[in-house]
Amino acid sequence: MKIDKKLIKELVENLDEFKLTELEYQDGDKRIKVSKGGKIVEGSKSSSVIPSNKAVLSSNEDEGIRVKSPIIGTAYLAPEPGAKKFIQVGDKIKKGQTVMIVEAMKTMNHVASTNDGVVKKILVNDGQPVEFGQTLVLLK
Repeated sequence: MKIDKKLIKELVENLDEFKLTELEYQDGDKRIKVSKGGKIVEGSKSSSVIPSNKAVLSSNEDEGIRVKSPIIGTAYLAPEPGAKKFIQVGDKIKKGQTVMIVEAMKTMNHVASTNDGVVKKILVNDGQPVEFGQTLVLLK
């Protein structure tokens, strides 16, 4: 896969111009995500870091059943600090099973699986802010 540096540079410039913290672009099975910060995020195929920004390229390894956040808030992978996580990669889960909690305005909202499946990837970290519609978990 050829990396389109011009497109990545343009997306990074848009972050500053529109005062955004994150921007995602998708064309077919190629997805580019840029966000402010110097932390590297693992991509399915490759990842590259631009000074003070990050870019993640991914392909069809991100395919599967997506469990998305129903609200904006903070994701928690366990019912309380130090407790066992709701799910682990490789777990078989049932439709309606709680996969994590998203806290919004001091209310703990349980996020249920939309399908039966096997956990392929958990795409958020414990305590990470999430957006409405953001994919939290990928199922096979």
